Amino acid sequence: MTTATRPDILPAPSRPVHTPPGPARSLALTTLLRRLTGKPINRLALLSEVRQYGDIAFFALKPGMYAYLLMHPDMVKYVLVDAADKFHKGPLFKTQAEPVLGKGLLLSEDEFHKRQRKLAQPAFHHQRVIAYGDVMVRYTERLTERWQPGQQVDIHHEMMRLTMEIVAKTLFDADVSGEAESIGEAITESIHRLNERMVAPVNLPTWVPTKKRDRAQAAAATLEKAVMSFITERRASGEDKGDLLSMLLLAVDADDGGQMTNKQVRDEAMTLFTAGHETTANALTWAFYLLAQHPHAFARLTTELDTVLAGRAPTPKDLANLPVTDQVIKEAMRLYPPAWIINRQVMEEVQIGGYPVPKGALIFISPYLMHRDARFFPEPESFQPERWTPEFEKALPKYAYFPFGGGPRVCIGQQFALMEARLILAAVAKDWRMSLVADQQIEVEPLITLRAKHGIRVRLEQR
Repeated sequence: MTTATRPDILPAPSRPVHTPPGPARSLALTTLLRRLTGKPINRLALLSEVRQYGDIAFFALKPGMYAYLLMHPDMVKYVLVDAADKFHKGPLFKTQAEPVLGKGLLLSEDEFHKRQRKLAQPAFHHQRVIAYGDVMVRYTERLTERWQPGQQVDIHHEMMRLTMEIVAKTLFDADVSGEAESIGEAITESIHRLNERMVAPVNLPTWVPTKKRDRAQAAAATLEKAVMSFITERRASGEDKGDLLSMLLLAVDADDGGQMTNKQVRDEAMTLFTAGHETTANALTWAFYLLAQHPHAFARLTTELDTVLAGRAPTPKDLANLPVTDQVIKEAMRLYPPAWIINRQVMEEVQIGGYPVPKGALIFISPYLMHRDARFFPEPESFQPERWTPEFEKALPKYAYFPFGGGPRVCIGQQFALMEARLILAAVAKDWRMSLVADQQIEVEPLITLRAKHGIRVRLEQR
């Protein structure tokens, strides 16, 4: 389906007369020139260049596609919270992701999104999330029991596999350990293909046979098979296991008495399965990477774990007594927020920062850039978990730090992800120390999430 035929994607606006400062060249032209000269292309670097023009900057993605980068907490709050109904998910992501994810919570809009979120919300109630803690710790111990002192592992790969198995078990009561490799490869392939199509100046129609298209379709089929197996088995059994899948299948809207169709269940399950482990795995990967480079921070963490846990496994009840563990996760997600970019399309003209922003324009908000703003975070490039004191957090503007987004579209699994990240960090760090393997290239890869492009190899040492 072409963009022009989609009712939820607006045509490009004409170039506004009154605009904020910004680069003269479009990002597409800048990218082309860098390709021709052999210079590296990184979307984070490109946006960092735009950011230099101020709290609101105007730029063209390509001719006729105009965008604004917002870099002030008040502007972020306006888009995500105060006037959230005037902004929809950006068309670049929506067009390419919908064939795989469908119209789940990540992509749906307006009243349909509100309805779907209301039906899924009970699965993430605080008490239910607490009950998932046992599985999170048990699966982490199952992973670390396979580790050997002196062994080298790709911690990114290890965390991806672990969080995938946890999400499958807690939300769908499914064991995917035997398929984790193939599913992980399928997700990686899908993310790379989605990213390529989002940034390409022109895309071939999906009916044109190419090797990349064939790989993407095979990856989508692998994911479809996995998710549909969850749904088919549960429908056949008719059993209510009290997990997310049962809630999706049995939920009834209190307002209209409606239930989710099979396609709606599939779309929500696909969204929560893929997104539900990818973000936490990336956060943990970068946390272990940072700790390996900062022995003082690791010593603070292990002193806390030794004191509170005394060698036993952590539980959700312990988290209130593990403030340093919480600080490490917060600081890792400040420096490397998994959802590094948020994109919206303006549905009706608005005023932002004193400038008119026309209907159809695109809005970009980057937690990665905001989290490294020296106005709010002294020594912003430095890993300092100890900065996260109650006093610091109280003084921090609300949307200077927002790793889970905000407003009506704030990540529905935020509490799940935070508890999972802290429990996994505690369960691993109480027994294991990691050091970075020499002579490896560690590079940030800004795809849909902020991945480690080549993985991160560490050497394991038992404490």
